[in-house]
Amino acid sequence: MLPKGEKDLYALLDDLGISYTIYRHPPAPTIEIARDYWKSIPTTHCKNIFFRNHKGNQHYLVVIEHTNELNIRALEQRLRQGKLSFASPHRLMKYLGVKPGAVTPFGLINDVEHHVHIFLDANLQKANTLSFHPLINTASVALRFEDFMKFLHSIGNSFEFIHLYDKT
Repeated sequence: MLPKGEKDLYALLDDLGISYTIYRHPPAPTIEIARDYWKSIPTTHCKNIFFRNHKGNQHYLVVIEHTNELNIRALEQRLRQGKLSFASPHRLMKYLGVKPGAVTPFGLINDVEHHVHIFLDANLQKANTLSFHPLINTASVALRFEDFMKFLHSIGNSFEFIHLYDKT
């Protein structure tokens, strides 16, 4: 079965009554490249990192503000599941329905078994709006923080807000 895509995401957001704005841009597979396209988009942009645990039986999506660096060691200590590693392209497709360079919490629409646990940067709770790729890296979708939370609750995956660094 093919994973759900960009149009499926927009249909879900519409069904949930969530307002969003789509910003089209050239491919932005890395934060460094995306920053150039995000300059004129007035929102808090996010970096999304997909990990697996040492055994490969747990997967985590970490969402942080794009200018911050994740302290992976602190996350490993918190989880107590051994060393974390970046999930393979196969695992990205299996659990989120995306390719490398397009990692997004919107990919959770493809995680029908709710396998992936999400860690959200606690500082994101202060943002008015957030932006993410809509399952492809040639666009960014901005939505209000409250609407992003509505999306997460509708999806059904477990999530929590964490403090792994101080926002300066």
